[in-house]
Amino acid sequence: MTRVVFATGNRDKMREIREIFGGQGREIISMKEAGFSGDIAENGTTFRENAEIKAKAVWNVLGGLVLADDSGFVVDCLGGEPGVYSARWMAGHPYAEKNRVLIARVDQAIAENPSLDRRARFICNICAVLPDGRVLHTEAPYEGEVAHEPAGENGFGYDPILWLPQFGKTSAELTEEEKNAVSHRGRALRLMRDLLAGEGVL
Repeated sequence: MTRVVFATGNRDKMREIREIFGGQGREIISMKEAGFSGDIAENGTTFRENAEIKAKAVWNVLGGLVLADDSGFVVDCLGGEPGVYSARWMAGHPYAEKNRVLIARVDQAIAENPSLDRRARFICNICAVLPDGRVLHTEAPYEGEVAHEPAGENGFGYDPILWLPQFGKTSAELTEEEKNAVSHRGRALRLMRDLLAGEGVL
């Protein structure tokens, strides 16, 4: 049986990876279920670096096949800063002000330079450390633009300030079915599953 350890304790992530990687005699478990404890310092400067830091930290202890992810919000008119993360917004939530500050920064940048636009995306990078120590990466975005006002509260990673023109609402207003259709993590995971299969690891 192939064991896949995912460097997270997040139940939503584990549900998604089990749906994508499950079956065919594979054991899909979180790092805690595998016996890894402790915090991992995510001190990289890109999503790719942070995913690799997490995967290697777990692999150094457990070995085998380890996956990790890192994702976040990138805004083109702010220089594509990899550190621009926005948080789930809901009425009274302490992070609501952070989202409004980010919207204000976008509004100001476009007012100062009308050639800019509101394009933005969530990006997810998946890193795999193979049993022999080799490192593989896959990455996928989902595209949209910065909303004028935050709206919705349907889950972390589906953001209240990422407006999706194809749906006519923010990603935090998507239904579960719509989320599955655009999931940046899901697409990056499927790319990794297929890459690992091509390497003969799965």
